[in-house]
Amino acid sequence: MGVVLNLEGSKRENASIEKLIELTHKDMARVNELILSKAGSDVQMIPEVANHLISSGGKRLRPMLTLAAAQMFGYSGDGHVKLATSVEFMHTATLLHDDVVDESDMRRGKRTARMIWGNQASVLVGDFLLGQAFRMMVEVGSLEALDILSAAASVIAEGEVMQLGVAKNLDTTEDDYLAVIKAKTAALFSAAAEVGPVIADASKTDRAALRSYGTNLGLAFQLIDDALDYGGNTKDLGKNVGDDFREGKVTLPVILSYRRGTGAEREFWKSAIENDQSDDAALEKARGLMAKHGAIGDTIGRARHFGEIARDALAPLPKSAQKNALLDVIDFCISRVT
Repeated sequence: MGVVLNLEGSKRENASIEKLIELTHKDMARVNELILSKAGSDVQMIPEVANHLISSGGKRLRPMLTLAAAQMFGYSGDGHVKLATSVEFMHTATLLHDDVVDESDMRRGKRTARMIWGNQASVLVGDFLLGQAFRMMVEVGSLEALDILSAAASVIAEGEVMQLGVAKNLDTTEDDYLAVIKAKTAALFSAAAEVGPVIADASKTDRAALRSYGTNLGLAFQLIDDALDYGGNTKDLGKNVGDDFREGKVTLPVILSYRRGTGAEREFWKSAIENDQSDDAALEKARGLMAKHGAIGDTIGRARHFGEIARDALAPLPKSAQKNALLDVIDFCISRVT
């Protein structure tokens, strides 16, 4: 019998992003049109690979953050549509590259692009999308927005390299891991939330509020992903449960379980993570040790902590439909664990 990990108390009733979707649906229709347009190319393989991932059912949360944040401060141009599309292309490019680095077979319930077209095509199409993203940023004409998003692109790449450095390394500390996910995941959430108020000429204080909101939302989002890899299911994850374990990723549930374990348990983790002894039986044992030491619950607790910081970041801002929608996003991200 499989181990059941206790995720009780982690879900808020009726948490959804419906308000965000409703507020941004007209602008998102324009974003979707622009995505299809900018993903086009005379080189046949480029739109094939790009559309495989773009059309695979992602919620497009990050571009919706950009749109809602711009609306919140009264922006009335069309630059937010181009920036939101740039954000989505950056995210898509990162996924294409990640799947190559991680040797992933599934993404959002479908075969990864690298499994269909190969690693080289996945990397190069990711590079094409990054190029298109930067072209759109330049078209917007905001040097500050360009600076924020280009800086995020650099930080994300640094985060990916940092992750390689901690792969299979059980000496990784919680602080080390938080630094990795702050770079590889939270940086894009932060930039997506901040560029909206930037092009709306919001105050530096308001920009900082959205930047903090995005950073902490991104940390919470990734920590819930960490928990889901051991406590979720394939349908919700869009990938195989235990992929992080099989790939030897030292995520927070592993760090906590290893630190809290007995000598014998630590030897198990070394065998599983460092020596690739990570079959289905080992995965069940890993889940059992996480349950024993409360690693999943504490990972969710950390996510809640960062979610509350994100909530506090928005507290000084005036009441608005957009603010309420962004607050709902926090609950939605954390409620993905069931």
